[in-house]
Amino acid sequence: MLSAEQRRAVFATMPVGRAVLSQIIPAVASQMIALIYNLADTYFVGLLNDPYQTAAITVVYPSFIMLTAISNLFGIGGASAIARALGTGDGERARRLAAVSCCGGLVSALLFSLLFALLQQPLLELCGATTDTYDLAAGYALWVVVIGGPPVIMSTLLANLVRAEGSAAYAAAGVSLGGIVNIILDPFLVLPQFLGLGAQGAGIATAAANLLSALFFLAYFCRRGTALRFRPDDLRGSRTLLRPVLAIGFPSALQYALTVVAVAAQSWFVSQYTTEAMAALGIVKKLDQLPLYFWIGVANGLLPLLAYNYAAGNQLRRQAAFRRGCLISLGFALLSLAACELWAEPLAGLFIDDQLTIAYCAAFLRRMVTAMPLMALCYPLIIHFQAMGKAKESLICSVLRKGVLDIPLLFLLNSLLPLYGCMWVQPIVDAVSLAVASAFYLRLRRTEHWQQDGAPPLER
Repeated sequence: MLSAEQRRAVFATMPVGRAVLSQIIPAVASQMIALIYNLADTYFVGLLNDPYQTAAITVVYPSFIMLTAISNLFGIGGASAIARALGTGDGERARRLAAVSCCGGLVSALLFSLLFALLQQPLLELCGATTDTYDLAAGYALWVVVIGGPPVIMSTLLANLVRAEGSAAYAAAGVSLGGIVNIILDPFLVLPQFLGLGAQGAGIATAAANLLSALFFLAYFCRRGTALRFRPDDLRGSRTLLRPVLAIGFPSALQYALTVVAVAAQSWFVSQYTTEAMAALGIVKKLDQLPLYFWIGVANGLLPLLAYNYAAGNQLRRQAAFRRGCLISLGFALLSLAACELWAEPLAGLFIDDQLTIAYCAAFLRRMVTAMPLMALCYPLIIHFQAMGKAKESLICSVLRKGVLDIPLLFLLNSLLPLYGCMWVQPIVDAVSLAVASAFYLRLRRTEHWQQDGAPPLER
């Protein structure tokens, strides 16, 4: 565990290139582990060759995304507020913000799990559960959402708070621990040659892994040396402290919640065509996850570094770190774009051996991946606004990326270019979002220059 001086040095004095890498590499590594274990349930349940078991996991997935939305509400919002408090040297405020974020996340997690338990049947049926799959989906959801929901939310939330004070490697270790345990438990709990619990066994593995991860992070907060070790009386005046947390966390949570709607809408449009086209869309969504998780890792690693230096008044260092992060994100996006355009068919063939499905998949992939460079810049820009405490800019860009434009464009493009028009929605949405985010960023930069120079902007 790094000392307080070492954690502060990462944010304040370490060379910018090293500081960015020290934050981004562990964050990206933990995202890659999270990607693997998110696919592990589907993989091991798929080995049962029972489509009903696999469908049960698919039905519960939107509810699992909502757990991530809740964790980001307090995790991203709390991390930004904590890093800014540390940047101003206000350790007491940082500690109290950590207390409010943890308690807010825990209460929200318990309420969501209770609400899901009460409304389980209509929610699962809304997500596609049938008479053949409902019982299997309910068994999986019991462990992943009802019992396992609070550990899932708290492990992700606590990882963001740990990262906020400069302990990115420790955050990565906690997330990776949960992922590795999940992967180890899955075959023993799922496969018939062992306990043979099927989808329910996969749910137990996910719940146990996230509980272990959450306990790992709680142990971190109980150790001496962390600036975030809080006491119950740190919750006094929590209403005032909750406002900056929710202001920044809400756009991130809303984006995840709207993602559920956007993905469901696209799937509905494609389902009107052929089964092979629907299967191809599912494969493309899996192939898209690697770069997506990479960009999320870059953004999560950048957030505390940008927030700390913004609050500390070191704007040149903040801007340099932001540029480095954007270059790393964009570089990986261009590599991913080239790989998908050149090898679309072989990549699709890794998941299925049906030639018609592969043809659909290649056509979909080559269109959708044109969004990658745009998306790679959107994520750092949005996280930059969150780091600076710019709630309005963050909210507008987040809603533009998911929610406002997706569904109208699906209707329009599907009518103009049946089926294939649906694949151009994401590139167009990200182009609009990037344009708006860039305009906000340039305006903020001009404002900073005016403040530094002491001169007002010229009237046009």
